[in-house]
Amino acid sequence: HFAEAQYREVAAFAQFGSDLDAATQQLLNRGVRLTELLKQGQYCPMAIEEQVTVIYAGVRGHLDKMEPSKITKFEKAFLQHVLSQHQDLLGAVD
Repeated sequence: HFAEAQYREVAAFAQFGSDLDAATQQLLNRGVRLTELLKQGQYCPMAIEEQVTVIYAGVRGHLDKMEPSKITKFEKAFLQHVLSQHQDLLGAVD
């Protein structure tokens, strides 16, 4: 994924300097959250349409102000909401 690769590149660069502009800091912050979204439990693969749904929320910035430690809890609640209220959306992604 391009955003993930871009995040890793900037994160590696940021280790060498402490003065980061706002756009770079935002990229790093979003990358941390996207990395949390991409984590899956061992032997618990997520369906592609569910992955697309949560990654879309992250890439569009909806998680930018959320603490990274709360991402997993949000992800579960968000998917439960989508599955119960917007099943048609998941069908469109699949």
